[in-house]
Amino acid sequence: MKNFLIIIQGWFNDPTFQKILAMSIGIAIVAIVFRVLARVLPRQVTDSDLRYRIRKGIIFTGYVVMVLIVISIFSDSLGQLTVIFGVVGAGIAFALQEVIVSFAGWVAISFGQFYKPGDRVQLGGITGDVIDISILRTTVMEIGGWVKADLYNGRIVRIANSFVFKEPVYNYSADFPFVWDEIILPVKYGCDHRLAREILYRVADEVVGEYVEQAQSSWSTMVRKYLIEDARVKPMVSLVTTDNWMEFTLRYVVDYKYRRAKKDELFTRILEAYLDTNGQVIYASATFHLVEAPVFNVRLTSDRDVSSSENN
Repeated sequence: MKNFLIIIQGWFNDPTFQKILAMSIGIAIVAIVFRVLARVLPRQVTDSDLRYRIRKGIIFTGYVVMVLIVISIFSDSLGQLTVIFGVVGAGIAFALQEVIVSFAGWVAISFGQFYKPGDRVQLGGITGDVIDISILRTTVMEIGGWVKADLYNGRIVRIANSFVFKEPVYNYSADFPFVWDEIILPVKYGCDHRLAREILYRVADEVVGEYVEQAQSSWSTMVRKYLIEDARVKPMVSLVTTDNWMEFTLRYVVDYKYRRAKKDELFTRILEAYLDTNGQVIYASATFHLVEAPVFNVRLTSDRDVSSSENN
């Protein structure tokens, strides 16, 4: 027992052990304090985006404080360990190059406005809503896949932040939180094409007209910020004629989150409006017109002719 106490006393008299002990205690205290802050402070905020940013900011600040504690404790020994740190650092950098690039990607995402939590993006071949951005990975709630249109399929995908340097980043909701969408409607020849166009404009104004003013304001900001033309955000109808029908295309602006719902509403309202025209406007279907029938040469033979040919 006495020898054990002597060993413990020797440890506590060792300057290196004292520094390690002080570092451990300091990191433990900082971890506890900042974990409590990360749980308590965000609860006082009602806005989900601000609450998320506060929690992330507290966690990041905690890491910074821990690093400062380590540096302050071992500052007098860093000069002697410079060469060792350099050699070890070079090996670690080679072995963990993907991790380092992912960290650099996190820095670029944080300060380069690639995307933020809540944005809908396509990254690394995955399309979905960003639900979390950590130091190494971006977490996405995936849409599409085996599910049609812009609906969640239930898969949570974690993508390395290094992808922002390797592939294009498609953001559906950054500076312009709207998308252009189109629906195509075939109308039978002989119908009132003017009435068909009028109905499309009227229904589009009723269903997606609410987005025009907001989209125009956002697009004006885009025009001032980027070298881009002043595009039209109001609904637009165009007509082309095909071999089988008149083909109307309705182009409109819609909130990226409600693209499928608004398309369903548009089709339903347009169909009802066309049915109410009492045949003036009719949906077309695939038809085939036989222009010229081929010539068939039919030769009829009697039983006597058949018998004669068999005998011969």
